[in-house]
Order: sequence, then C-alpha cells, then structure tokens
Amino acid sequence: MSTDLMPNRYRPGESDLPRRESELIARRDKVLGASYRLQYRRPVHFVRGEGMWLYDPDGRAHLDFYNNVPCLGHCHPEVNAATAEQAGQISANTRYLEPKLVDYAERLVGTFPNELDRVVFTCTGSESNDLALRIARCASGNEGVIVSTYAYHGTSAATAAVSPNLGDAVKLSPFVRMVSLPGPAGIPEAQAADYFETQIRSAMMDLNRRGIGVAALLIDSIFSSDGVWVNPPGFIASGVAAVQEAGGLVIADEVQPGFGRTGACMWGFERHGIIPDLVTLGKPMGNGFPIGAVVGRRAWMDQFGATSRYSNTFAGNTVGIATANAVLTILQRDQIPQKALATSQRLRAGLEKLATQRYEVRAIRNAGLFFGVDIGSGGTPAAGRRAMALDLVNAMRDDGVLISTTGANEDTLKVRPPLVCQAEHVDLFLATMERALIISQARS
Repeated sequence: MSTDLMPNRYRPGESDLPRRESELIARRDKVLGASYRLQYRRPVHFVRGEGMWLYDPDGRAHLDFYNNVPCLGHCHPEVNAATAEQAGQISANTRYLEPKLVDYAERLVGTFPNELDRVVFTCTGSESNDLALRIARCASGNEGVIVSTYAYHGTSAATAAVSPNLGDAVKLSPFVRMVSLPGPAGIPEAQAADYFETQIRSAMMDLNRRGIGVAALLIDSIFSSDGVWVNPPGFIASGVAAVQEAGGLVIADEVQPGFGRTGACMWGFERHGIIPDLVTLGKPMGNGFPIGAVVGRRAWMDQFGATSRYSNTFAGNTVGIATANAVLTILQRDQIPQKALATSQRLRAGLEKLATQRYEVRAIRNAGLFFGVDIGSGGTPAAGRRAMALDLVNAMRDDGVLISTTGANEDTLKVRPPLVCQAEHVDLFLATMERALIISQARS
C-alpha cells in the first residue's frame, strides 16, 4: 500500500501556474496545516457552481463528474431557498421540541426497511460511523471491527483507525481485521459469495481466539475506495448473515452509495438483499450541507440510549433538517434515482463502446451512477497503470471535466457525477475522455 496519500495532487514545481493561483497557494502554505492537499497537478480554482458545472474566476465552465456530495447538483435553488428560509427564522438544536425534526425523521425512516425505525442525527459521515461503532460495541459487548482491505470510513480518531485507505502511516486499531474482496482477488462471480463469507468467518475466528469478539462488520456496499466492486449483487449476504448470527452488528456505510446513487434502490445495501443493523449517512443528505445520520434498529438504539447520552448542538439543527427535507422531497418528487439509472445506462453503453476502441480501458464496473473504470492493459505493470490513469484524469481536468482515481493501485477512474446528470453531460464526458486517451497515448 502506498504511503502517498493522494497520488492525484499538486506538487510544487510540477506545473506552470498563473500568477493568481501560485500566489494563492503561497498564502495557503503560510497559514494552513500541512495535512491539506490540493487536487490535480494543476489545482482548480472555482468561484461558483450551478447544477453539473463549476466555474473558475475567468468564467470557464468545468463539468463535474466526481462529486457525489451535491447529489442534486451544485447550488440547487430549491434546496438553497429552504436553507435560507429556515436560517432566517431560527437555528435550534434537538434538545428543544421541533415538529420539523420529527416530520423529517418520519419521512427518512420511511425510506428504509421496517426493521430500521430509529434515527439519530449527526453532522458528517465520519461522525455517523463513529457513533455507529459506539452503538455496535455497546450492543455486542465486543470490540472487533471487520472492514475491507482498502476501506475508508472517516477522519475521526475512531474511524481513521478502521480506514486502511488512509495509508501505512495511520495506524489501524488492533481490534480491526481486514477482509479481501472477491473481485480484486480474481475470484469468479459464481464463487464470490463463498469467498467473502470465508473471509468474514476467518476474521471472526481470529477476533474470538484473541478474546476481542466481533462488534461490527462495517462496509460501504459499493466498496468505492477498494475500486468500486459491485458484483454480483448479493455476494455479501452470507457474510453479513454470519456476522449477525455471531452477535455482531452490520453497519452499512451509505455516505457514497445512498440516496438513490445506485439507481434501482434508495440505499446501496438493498441491492445486495440485506437488512443491516445500522446505516450511516453523510453530506449528500443535505446536498453538501453538513448533516448526517445513523438509522438503525430500535433494540440497539434503546440499549445504547440507556447508558449513553448523544446529541451535539449542530447535529439535527433546524437549518440542516430543512435542507435535508428539501433534498428528500426533490429526490422523490422528481424521481431522481430512476432518471439517474437511465443516465447510467447511457454512460455504461458509451464506456463499453470506448473500450472496444481504446485498449487503455481494461474493465468497467458500476451500480447506477457510480462507476469504476480500470485503466491500463493487464500486461502493464502496476506503476504504469497508475501513471496512465493519473495522466488521463489530469488531461480531462485540463479539458474541463473533473474525475479522480480510486483503488489500491489508484488505476481505477472514480466516476460519480451528481444525480441530475443528463444525456448531454454524458456525451460530453465520453468525448472528453476519448480525447484524453488519445493525448495520453501520444505523450507516452
């Protein structure tokens, strides 16, 4: 695993930058902590957003095919109006009676299976996963957590300790066990479920032998940081059942696959035919406004609540609730997930056609409007595939389209546009990607 925590980043001296941007970078470096990174070899500088587009100070539009957080597009006017209206009235916390809080909670849990009937609000996906781990450890009486080998679940101390994606310098908890996924391991789809269950049972056996026990299986059902490994649907189900039978809780991290991202379902875990014990949500819930949640089974929520008090001033505040309510209204009223599924089919067909013309496109995986596209032929060394993918991403950035990379080798394109993506945006993306592949080949 690389210790370069963000391969697709700006490195001083690597690119010629306009004076405006170079001076701004110098000012950043004098005041911001060194843990920050700027994305792309030539950093982007935006001053406004609208729908699928981000605009730089010169008015040049960039097509956003990367940001899942503004799921309804940048600066959605109806969402913004709901935020502003509530901010002009009162911003109160969950310790005060507030009917809009209850109204939204009822609507939100109504989108989940009946077993998941309680919700606690947070500010971010990291905070949601942090809280879910606390609930799981309380409910199970154990400490062990099982995650995938390149998972990312947040930035708090607790979630960083269960996020192998953050690199070797970030120490994992001794209570964590990692499991391989069948796709990256080259396991045929017919054997994927058995392979995953075997991995889970082996991890649980080790945790039990060491007196740790299993508290939770924490998974992003689209395995986005592992490289977007989505098939076959249901391959995680027997592993999930094994954890639940052993008294552990299953936490579905829906920060990336949730809110209709996979198209056919509101929640990514539904695609696998499972019912988790806890579900964690993050900023797409508010189209970028900092609001999240943990949705779960009453028994576990009650057990945690009997011994612990959880609330914070900002989580579930009335402005955030108004914003999230507007997002949910638009998603349902305008049938955004269903439309996104149709758009994803157009994108899939276009990528498959491109793959027949360009050897650099090795494999395509998607669930709805979340794609992983492997770059580089199988015979190309890992370093060469990674370099090819990074060259492609930056060529597309220079041509006005934003994506990035993912996976253990960072040779998988991460493509996840806002759900309001339309056919014309797909066609522009495909044309730009084809040009970038030609440019990258010419440079090599």
